[in-house]
Amino acid sequence: MEHSEARDRLIEAALDNVAFDGWSEATFRLAVADSGVDPALARVLFPRGGPDLALAYHAAGDRAMARALAAEDLAALRFRDRVARAVWLRLDLADREAVRRGMALFSLPQHAAEGARALWGTADAIWTALGDSSDDVNWYTKRATLSAVYGATVLFWLGDDSTGQEATRDFLGRRIDEVMRFEKTKAAIRANPLGRVLMAGPFGLMARIRAPTSPDDLPGRMSDRP
Repeated sequence: MEHSEARDRLIEAALDNVAFDGWSEATFRLAVADSGVDPALARVLFPRGGPDLALAYHAAGDRAMARALAAEDLAALRFRDRVARAVWLRLDLADREAVRRGMALFSLPQHAAEGARALWGTADAIWTALGDSSDDVNWYTKRATLSAVYGATVLFWLGDDSTGQEATRDFLGRRIDEVMRFEKTKAAIRANPLGRVLMAGPFGLMARIRAPTSPDDLPGRMSDRP
């Protein structure tokens, strides 16, 4: 059995139990039994069991979002609406209870850093899918800002019981509008003579920052375990 097939089968099997046992060792063991994957191979793929399954599930969601977004025609949409569409696709493709259990896991101190990296990975996946070509400090600020927007939206979405989750859509729209206003403020500063002086002074140091040149250098990038 190919590693990728075994990984997918384990993740799918885990979803049947994660609502009851979370992303735990118990869920991992049940996923191994239900998927038919050799236990030794399963442990190679997910050495820590539940936490590694949760990270793999999250990364698979990022890839599914990118594929779904690539299949859509976004040409007629404003850019802020493209971002909103990408975020919504990412949520729509997720299992809400699996995400809820993941949030509980990655809120624990020993897993908090991995949760933050996963969140950054989603922001990076969205910007990459939308064709972001920034190679300076904007590469980082875009992802940091979207990480905050996405994280807040997920928390709202988890508690949203409105029809068609319209409340989440409205919440997301407001968060993106706030980001757009911030970007307009930055542009106005750059257009102002005093703003240009500031940007050339202390803030000019930021111009030296460059985006990572290797995928392995991406902050928060999640690579699948072998």
